[in-house]
Parts: sequence; C-alpha cells; structure tokens
Amino acid sequence: MKFVIDTNILLSALIRDSTTRKIIIKSGWSFYYPEMSFHEVKRYKELVLEKSGMDEGEYNQLLDVLLKYVTLIPDEQILKNLLEAKSAYAHIDPDDVVFIAAQLSIPESIIWSDDRDFDRQNKVKVLKTGEVVRLFLSPQDQI
Repeated sequence: MKFVIDTNILLSALIRDSTTRKIIIKSGWSFYYPEMSFHEVKRYKELVLEKSGMDEGEYNQLLDVLLKYVTLIPDEQILKNLLEAKSAYAHIDPDDVVFIAAQLSIPESIIWSDDRDFDRQNKVKVLKTGEVVRLFLSPQDQI
C-alpha cells in the first residue's frame, strides 16, 4: 500500500510512540510526504518538543528514523499535478491542495489524513487513522 500522509499524521508520529508511528515504521507500506510542505514540520518543532518531552537531539534522531520510512516527494513531481489539484480542492482548503497534488503524483496511493475537509472532495481516496489502523491490524492488505 502507498500512502501520502498529511502534516498532522507525521506530527502525531513524532509526538508519541503511538500506533501511527508503529504503522509507519513496521507496516512495510510506502509513505510519502510533500517536500514543499516540510516547512510545516519544522514550524511545529517546539510544539512537538513540548508535547513529547523530547529534547532537540532526540527529536532530530526520531525525525531521521521516520524519514527512513517516509519518502519526500520532490517539488517538481508535485508541481506537475498542482493545477489539477487546485481545480478539485482549492475552494475547500487551499492549504491542503499540495496533498491532493502529491497523491496524484504517486500512482495508486491514498491520502492518510484525519482532516474532515478531505471528505468534501471526490478527486482522491482518503483514509482516516482508524481505517488505516484496521488495515494494519487485519491480515489482509487490500482496500
């Protein structure tokens, strides 16, 4: 399975040793995140440090580990699909258009997000964390 994860999923994996982190590290699935959105992860660094209780060294080490399992999608690859994504999603949430474009750039991928705004579009498939957890815990790997 291939998932484009949104910022909140990545932040969740950073904050707690949660099921989200386990899925990213142990599922064997492929995870992708838009390189052009990585500034979002950096912007929330202090919040992650506060909520997780990690120091900066631990944070950097964990981020490095997660990035072994999450492929950053190059800007050029996403830009090819940005206009199509904007037409489908800009009227709903312009800040998340990049995730639609990212999904369009990874064939057969699914967005993993708990953002309810994604429910208001029908361009791409989106799964919430509960659905991804059920897939992870089930013996089958099909949707």
